[in-house]
Amino acid sequence: MKMNNLFKRLAVGVLLPAVLLLSACGSQNESATADGIKERTIKAGIGNSKMHPQGQGMEKFKELLEEKSGGKMKVKNFFDATLGDDQKMTEALQGGLQEVTVPSTSPLVGMIKEFGIYDFPFVFNNEEEAYTVLDGAVGKKLLDKLPEHDLVGLGYWENGFRNITNSKHPVKTADDFKGLKLRTMQNEVHLDAFSKLGANPSPMAFSEVFTALETGTVDGQENPLATIQTQKYNEVQDYLSLTNHVYTPFVFLVSKKFWDDLSEQEQKIMSEAAQEAGKYQREVNQKENEKALKYLKEEGMKINEVEPEEMEKMKKVIQPVTDEYAQKFGQDLVKEMMSEVEKVRGK
Repeated sequence: MKMNNLFKRLAVGVLLPAVLLLSACGSQNESATADGIKERTIKAGIGNSKMHPQGQGMEKFKELLEEKSGGKMKVKNFFDATLGDDQKMTEALQGGLQEVTVPSTSPLVGMIKEFGIYDFPFVFNNEEEAYTVLDGAVGKKLLDKLPEHDLVGLGYWENGFRNITNSKHPVKTADDFKGLKLRTMQNEVHLDAFSKLGANPSPMAFSEVFTALETGTVDGQENPLATIQTQKYNEVQDYLSLTNHVYTPFVFLVSKKFWDDLSEQEQKIMSEAAQEAGKYQREVNQKENEKALKYLKEEGMKINEVEPEEMEKMKKVIQPVTDEYAQKFGQDLVKEMMSEVEKVRGK
């Protein structure tokens, strides 16, 4: 009997600490997820460098998300198209192989045609007009089309107004486009608009552009000022023409497969981080554009502006292209976009 009591006491002495330990572990696990936030690592990739405003925006997103999640949701950024071009990274998101990318909207047109309205030349005169459309009802309508393609859009960042560089001559008039072989994105509106102006558009991946310019495979390209600087196109291009022909936004994309696995709290802080980082990125982009223009001039690029009347001539030449694609993308959507622009101009 005494032996049995001894065994009981020993059993209690061994089992009780074990039970308490298991209970403690259970409490720790519950507290780790009590706020709805789990330990996660998010793989995010972009085509530009870390120093580009887009790259700076990604670093701000990383900082904000990690701060808002108490360090549980970590972001691993990949720059310089390390994970592929915009198209490949977008497809990786759809397949659940990557969590975040921030491409230009242009490559999305093949998937969701309505995104093509952002490619219409000479729609926006300034950033305020663009923000009104992107952050308003029109922008939301397009983001709402993404989930059916296994993507989630958390807002728009800024790529900016695109300008022409080339190695042949300044582009001051519509006629100056004639014969120029220009690299463009794989986008029907861009291709048809440049063709209408008499250029020979040549679509290719962003990562291939510098080499194509260096070898003379193409005469020129078109991109925002910050991109022209960070990609060092001034080393292989003589002329920069400030055409401001298209305003191109970035769109912050998340894999729907990943998004659906997040708790409501995780979705909330991720959305907040993307939007706050986007506001920061837009401010950085405008400052960097000013610096880029000064830098490119100091580095010896021959820079010219385009007179307003010549801009109007360019716009007139490509108007048939705009009209054609307005019908394709939806006249009502285009009218709504232009109505929002006119409201801003009427203030």
